[in-house]
Amino acid sequence: MESGPAIFAGAAFTLFGGALLLWTTVRTLHREPVAHGVSPRVAVAWTGLSGVVFLALGLWCFGRL
Repeated sequence: MESGPAIFAGAAFTLFGGALLLWTTVRTLHREPVAHGVSPRVAVAWTGLSGVVFLALGLWCFGRL
């Protein structure tokens, strides 16, 4: 009964984390700002860390099935 919400949450977190990491990588490779008004190194570090956290959270949700 509880596997439906876990699958939905896992998919949402995993897709968001992967998309965030992909977007950050593309912006960095094109030397475009990741966040306006923030140091480029800080912006890349925070968005990269957030992407990894969301991916890990999604995998944790899938692991709870």
